[in-house]
Amino acid sequence: MCVKCDYTIHRASHHFGWNRDFEPVLTAKPGSTIHFECLDSSGGQFNASSTVEHVKTMDFGKVNPVTGPVYVEGAMPGDALKITLRHFEPSGLGWTANIPGFGLLADQFEEPALHIWKYDAASMTPALYGPGGRVPLKPFAGTIGVAPAEPGLHSVVPPRRVGGNLDIRDLAAGTTLYLPVEVEGALFSIGDTHAAQGDGEVCGTAIESRMDVEASIELVKDARLQSPRFTTPGPVTRHLDAAGYEATTGIGPDLMTAARESVMRMVDLLAAEHGLKPVDAYMLCSVCGDLRISEIVDMPNWVVSFYFPRIVFN
Repeated sequence: MCVKCDYTIHRASHHFGWNRDFEPVLTAKPGSTIHFECLDSSGGQFNASSTVEHVKTMDFGKVNPVTGPVYVEGAMPGDALKITLRHFEPSGLGWTANIPGFGLLADQFEEPALHIWKYDAASMTPALYGPGGRVPLKPFAGTIGVAPAEPGLHSVVPPRRVGGNLDIRDLAAGTTLYLPVEVEGALFSIGDTHAAQGDGEVCGTAIESRMDVEASIELVKDARLQSPRFTTPGPVTRHLDAAGYEATTGIGPDLMTAARESVMRMVDLLAAEHGLKPVDAYMLCSVCGDLRISEIVDMPNWVVSFYFPRIVFN
């Protein structure tokens, strides 16, 4: 329990999707610090004894619950919420899945797969993966946003100009996020917490893990943001950088094709060098490897690189 928080919102107070007409579970003054209890992205459908059969029977109507919404006093369209992510309290249990029909290489990995992670929630030491793999952890909130102006219920799956399912790994402790407000009160919600993720989340899931989050909410009047922006407190990849990287590339006139090719080549490399099944290599890429646009000006071809941290197998 956060002794310095002004409010606590329990994980039972969650919703699915975004809707300007959702009733707020809390009205808060700007400057408040709130303790959010968040569910994992499955809504609690996986546990320590889950198997791949649970992926097959997953209820997608319960996917990506977010805790909230919070009505922020004085927030009006054209303003911005300034969200300071102060602290994450991980649960020590997580999961990564290959979900058929989902992910960058969905056409190549059509069968379900599941990995259950157990990690030390106090020390946050790297989590074990397969023979010799240890993934450095960095908790963050994958879904964080406010209600859009358009009426009706909007899916929580795609990211939006008001935030939502951003899956930005660097929305971690110490980061300040600015969200454009489109409705009175903003209606802020947060969830989809992760213990680790690579930039791109290429298989569609990270280390999905239930957590509590402490965040402060301030109001910036008349900010006129067109989309979210954020400020990090320092370097963002020190947990991965120490041993360097292996990198593969995709080169061609289409960024999506190049991205897919760079990941395919890394999956092949990891499978060959570390004896992983291709689907296990694919899921590992999702939780700790980074897609980067290396070059986008020398037409007609662009370069996308996939960086995999060598520290995982050192």
